[in-house]
Amino acid sequence: MTTALSTSPARSPGDGYVQSFARGLAVIRSFSADAPSQTITDVAQRTGLTRAGARRILHTLHALGYVEIDGRQFRLTAKVLDLGFAYLSSLPLWSLAEPFMEALVRDINESSSIAVLNGNEIIYVLRVPTQKIISINLGVGSRLPAYCSSMGRVLLADLSDAELEEQLATTELLARTPYTLTQADRIREEILRVRQQGWALINQELELGLISLAAPITNRNGKAMAAINVGMHISRMDAGQAQRDILPKLLATARQLSEHAARSGAY
Repeated sequence: MTTALSTSPARSPGDGYVQSFARGLAVIRSFSADAPSQTITDVAQRTGLTRAGARRILHTLHALGYVEIDGRQFRLTAKVLDLGFAYLSSLPLWSLAEPFMEALVRDINESSSIAVLNGNEIIYVLRVPTQKIISINLGVGSRLPAYCSSMGRVLLADLSDAELEEQLATTELLARTPYTLTQADRIREEILRVRQQGWALINQELELGLISLAAPITNRNGKAMAAINVGMHISRMDAGQAQRDILPKLLATARQLSEHAARSGAY
C-alpha cells in the first residue's frame, strides 16, 4: 500500500500560504531511491493529489527543467540540486567548516559529517569520508532518524522540554538493531544526559558495528545550529577507546567551528 506524502507545512498556514507551491514541493519530494521514476498515477498516490493535479505539476516542473519525461515515466533532473545548493551557498558556515573537518579526518583517520535537524530527522549538509564503514549510503542530503543517531540526539538535546516531548510523541521509534533504544522514557533519559554533558555517543543503535560521537556547533547565543560527528567501526575501536581518543578532538573541532562562525557572522 502506498502512503500519501503530507502536503501540509510544518507550521500552521497563514494568509501567505500558497497551496499550489506546497503541492509542487510535495511532488518533488515524492521521488526517492525507492521511487526514482514514476507515472502520473504513482505521483498522485504518493502525494495524495488528484491525477489531474499531479499531471499539471509534473508538466510545470518539466517546463522548468526539474523533471524529464520518458514515455509515461517522470524522473527528476540534476537541476533539482540547485535547490539544495541554494541552501548550502546561502550559509557561509558550511564552506568555512570543511577545512576544519578535513583536518580532523586527517588526524583521526575516521569519517566526519555535519547535519541539521529537520522534523524528526537529521539531514547531512557536509561529509568528509575516509572509507565506507557502514552499509548506509551517506552523502549531502541524506536523512537519518534523529532519535537513534548521535547528531540527532545532540540536536534534540538543544530543544526545549516541550519541543522534545513533541518529538518523542510524533516519532515512530523503531529498532534498527538489537541495541536501539525504542522506549520514549529511555530515549528521553539519554537525551537529557547528552544535554548535560554536551556530546552524544551512539553504540550500534543505528547500525550493527557502528559507533558514532557527536557534538553541537553553536551560534553566538549558544544555540545548536548543527552537529558534527565522527563515525567508527567497532572493529577499529570500542566505545571506551572512542570516548578517550576521539571525543577530545571532536569537541575541540566543534568549539573551533562555533567560535569561527560567531566571529565571521556566518550564522
